[in-house]
Amino acid sequence: MVYVRNRNKRNEYLVLGTTAIGLSEDTIIQTYGKRWSIEVYFKMCKSHLRLAKYQAISYDGIVAHTATVTVGYLILALKQREESDPRTLGELFYLMTAEISDLSYAEAISYLVSLFKDALESDTLLDEKIIDRILGEFVARLPHHFRIRSGRSRSLIEKTQTA
Repeated sequence: MVYVRNRNKRNEYLVLGTTAIGLSEDTIIQTYGKRWSIEVYFKMCKSHLRLAKYQAISYDGIVAHTATVTVGYLILALKQREESDPRTLGELFYLMTAEISDLSYAEAISYLVSLFKDALESDTLLDEKIIDRILGEFVARLPHHFRIRSGRSRSLIEKTQTA
């Protein structure tokens, strides 16, 4: 259970419950915030855009109606955002990407190589030295700027060169 207090009114609070006991309080609150946005979306679509009132016989008709309702919602949401927020979509995109931490190509490849190695090691037919040699040759063939930051990549290349 997570208790979230209203900053403006100390007597008001929200109780969030979850069965995922391994999640932090911040993660629970963020997940609830995302879920609430989805609930508002469906409420708006059902109440004002007639999502629930369409009675179709064919699957294609249902898909077409749902797509039309979604486009209608997107147009209304964009219009509402433009009236309440003077920032452009480009500015919002820039702000959003600034918040997301970038995973470099070298880190991504290093992570993928380690996952691939773990998958290969679970197969009892291959020896660890053979796996290291195969992965080392793969990493050695990568462009230099992809492997320069990864200590794991360097160690695989060194194992390949000494074998």
